[in-house]
Amino acid sequence: MPRPEVLDRIKEAEREADEIVAEAEEEREQRLEEARERAEEIREQAHTDADELAEERLADAREEIDAEREAILEDGTEQRERLESQAEDRVDDVVDDVLEAFAEEVHAQT
Repeated sequence: MPRPEVLDRIKEAEREADEIVAEAEEEREQRLEEARERAEEIREQAHTDADELAEERLADAREEIDAEREAILEDGTEQRERLESQAEDRVDDVVDDVLEAFAEEVHAQT
């Protein structure tokens, strides 16, 4: 094979190699960009999921607090009613004791 042909083939091979390298570099950049975009999508989805989970937990906590608050209020109402009933039951006894003490005081002064 004559020398000019060999040089032409070498140059052609180098040009093809340069094209292959350029295409590979372009493909690498494209894949990197796609990977970055996918990573950003995953981060955004994770953030959205975390926000939703936080809202769910907050709602659950509020429900528990409301239920506990209602139970406390109901217990307090029952205690108040029980104390009022006990106080009402003792009114007659207290009135009798006061009248008796008053009568004793009146008799003691006479």
